[in-house]
Amino acid sequence: MEAQIEQQLEKILPEDLARTFESAYYVFQGQHEHMDDLLKHGGVLLRKAAQKFTPTQMILGIAGLAAVAVVLINRATGDDHEGEAQDVSDSKRQLGSKDDKDKK
Repeated sequence: MEAQIEQQLEKILPEDLARTFESAYYVFQGQHEHMDDLLKHGGVLLRKAAQKFTPTQMILGIAGLAAVAVVLINRATGDDHEGEAQDVSDSKRQLGSKDDKDKK
């Protein structure tokens, strides 16, 4: 009985992962014609993973993948200086300079 259940479960093959990541890479590079492939390969991978993992493991796995995707997209967009302080004052006049104090 247990052997029959094991045979019915489809194994996640390295090719499944490779196809999914390849499609995701192409879509990420802007080749949106590969979106259908990404959805197809991602769906197959998700179906196979759902047979192996518990719902909690699936939720945590998908959340982890989403977090990694957000970090990678953030790095790729080039917002390296986001959140850093930048000097926007003019070189001639700065707040708190000697000229400002003399006028008061």
